[in-house]
Amino acid sequence: MKTLLTGLGFGESPRWHGGRLWFCNWGTGEIISVPPSLGGEVGSRVETVVPVKIPYCIDWLPDGRLLVVLGPEGVLARLEPDGSLATHAELGPGMFNEIVLDGAGNIYVNGGGFDGPGNILVVTPDGAVREVATGIEFGNGMVVTPDGSTLIVAESWGNRLSAFDIGTGGGLSNRRVWAELGDAAPDGICLDASGAVWYADVPHRCCVRVREGGEVLERVELDRGGFACALGGQTLYVLAAEFHGFETVEADLAARTGILAAVEVSVPAAATGGS
Repeated sequence: MKTLLTGLGFGESPRWHGGRLWFCNWGTGEIISVPPSLGGEVGSRVETVVPVKIPYCIDWLPDGRLLVVLGPEGVLARLEPDGSLATHAELGPGMFNEIVLDGAGNIYVNGGGFDGPGNILVVTPDGAVREVATGIEFGNGMVVTPDGSTLIVAESWGNRLSAFDIGTGGGLSNRRVWAELGDAAPDGICLDASGAVWYADVPHRCCVRVREGGEVLERVELDRGGFACALGGQTLYVLAAEFHGFETVEADLAARTGILAAVEVSVPAAATGGS
């Protein structure tokens, strides 16, 4: 594994888009775009796309405009061509965490606090917002299969990956356990061309590749907590940082232990489907 960037806060929501890696840098209020050959301290040859107070996660509309979930504000924002942020949808009260799009332009956002079950909302192309799943145990990363038929969500406090069928109009049904993960706490996830899922795990300091049913196929050990991962071709990009608990979040962010690392893996990224 090669370290590409150091000095991050908590890196989250990595996405491979337009031949570059993009991610949110929590603690510095940045969305960062990274060329594949980058190495060194953060700020060296990276592009800060837009400064945002707390950019929780990102994805792109079919027309190429960037979407940003402003989690604490309950707002799904859209980056306009002039560089301004416009409200794309009001998500309502609560804390919102992750986002993914399906091939039909439906936008899924999961949320929920630390003290109760979470949910998944869908924002349809006409701008309507509705709840399509409940009882999510701290939802984190989400992916949509390339054929647009299935949404998979990481339930960090449920120690599992769960799947839903995607129906007409963006509805979710047929909830099922995609993989039981023992005591693992899956955070950010990505999908490869074989249909397996990579998940990052903060407390166990690793990234793990599993197939449906839970069989472990590969494991990458880290020297700090794994927050999220993304595939760009056959490269697995990992965002990791020291994390000592929610009570020390501010101190952990201030320490700037976050890194972006990369390692070549056996199976490339899935074809573009959900985003």
